[in-house]
Order: sequence, then C-alpha cells, then structure tokens
Amino acid sequence: MKATKEHSILPNLLNREFKQEVPGKVLLTDITYLFYKNGHKAYLSTVLDASTNEVLAYNLSKSLKIDIVTDTIEKLISSNKFLISSDTFIHSDQGVHYTSPIFQKILKNYSIGQSMSRRGNCWDNAPQESFFGHFKDETNIKNCNTFEELLKEVSNYMDYYNNYRGQWNLKKMTPVKYRNHLLSTA
Repeated sequence: MKATKEHSILPNLLNREFKQEVPGKVLLTDITYLFYKNGHKAYLSTVLDASTNEVLAYNLSKSLKIDIVTDTIEKLISSNKFLISSDTFIHSDQGVHYTSPIFQKILKNYSIGQSMSRRGNCWDNAPQESFFGHFKDETNIKNCNTFEELLKEVSNYMDYYNNYRGQWNLKKMTPVKYRNHLLSTA
C-alpha cells in the first residue's frame, strides 16, 4: 500500500498523556511484524486502551492490505468491550494505513476521533510499542509451524495479558481488573 494525495496526516492530540484514568477514552493502535517457522511472516494489528493497557481488539493477517486495520476497528466495535464517548479517540503513527481515507472514514462513521504521533517518534505511542515488546518476549511465535498455530499463540497471549498478567503501573492488577477498578471509582 502506498500513500496518495488523499492520505491525511492529523495532529497529535495525545501529547504523551497516556494515563487519563478513563477507560475507552484514549485508544492506541499499531502494526507489528511476526516471524515464525521457516521464514514465514505475519502482521499483528492491535488496539490498546491507554488507561488500562487492555488489548481491546486485534487482527492477525498474512497481508499488509488496508483490511488489517479496518478489520481491527470492526472487531473493536463488535466486541462491546468499551463505550464510545464523545471524546474517544485513537492514536497511531503516521503509517500509510492510518493516513488512509478508508481508515479515517471508518473512524468518522463510528464517531471516533483520530490523533497521530509526530513523524518518526516512537515515544509518542510508547505504551503500544512496549506492549509489542512484551508480546514478542513472552510468546513462542518462532516455534509456530503454521499460521493457524500462530493465531492460537496470539489468542492465548491476549487472554493471558488481559486477564492474568499483573502490571506494576496498574497497581499490580491485570488490565481487565484495572478497568473494572477505574469504572467502580468513577
């Protein structure tokens, strides 16, 4: 996929203010490469809640076509894991998928705002990058022989990460427990 004149770069609304203590307000997204057995490559797109670190949606694909991100948003909406509020927005890098008019139209249709990191600045999306680092350190993706095995490994990790992996910056709670904690104190 290549950027065209129709692609739009949007301002950075987040300014690294990740922890706003409001679940579903600030969402982070990105794509990472996954290399598994015999030189096979897949791509993982995720949407993370910045306040809770919860993975709200993900999509594993053999292709980097626009569907990888649009399908991730559709999974996010259909999951019912959060309520879209008038100030909900999703933050990404300036990659071709996120500047695409197709992606931007889907967000607009769901009344989700959009924010982008400054060009070439991974710190502007640091929690998302950190998640991918933990994911790659804590999984055995290199031992997966098939795409189906990789999908199972990814699915198992997402469940583990959201429901069983406590985090220091979440008062040692899991992302799901921390979300419930924030909602109960709101």
